[in-house]
This record gives sequence, C-alpha cells and structure tokens, in this order.
Amino acid sequence: MFETSEGKDIKPDKSIDTIGLYCPVPLFETREAIDSIKVGEVLEIIADDPAAEEDLKRFAKRTGHELLLFENDEGILRFLIRRTK
Repeated sequence: MFETSEGKDIKPDKSIDTIGLYCPVPLFETREAIDSIKVGEVLEIIADDPAAEEDLKRFAKRTGHELLLFENDEGILRFLIRRTK
C-alpha cells in the first residue's frame, strides 16, 4: 500500500465511483473527471478492479498529476489525485 500523510486530510473536489467497472473503464472515467476539474483541485476515485491500482498510478505519473493517496481496504481501492496542469 502507498499513501502520503497529506492525503488523509484532503477533502476531494470531485469524487467518482467505479465499483463494478473493469479495465479500461475506471481509467477512462478518471481521465474524463480529471479534465473536468481545475488545476490544483483533487479527484477521488473509488474502484474495485484489481487492474485499477497499476493503471491509475501509471496514469498519474505519465500525465504529471500528483497521486496524494492510495488505499486498499480489502479490495476497495481509493485514490486521491491532484490535477497539476
């Protein structure tokens, strides 16, 4: 599990629930949602697709957005990603 202490105290500006959706849908919905928020705002993604962990971490790194938090609570994945550009 990867997380930063900063992520625990952040209230997301937008949240999407991709429970029950599988690759590549969580990635597509994340991309669409991140494009809909302003630079500096935070997107929360909730997913249960095991592939989402690698896909969304890679997405954040590749696009230059900041992964603030990743949690895995018994297969329920939670990400906080800050839009940086």
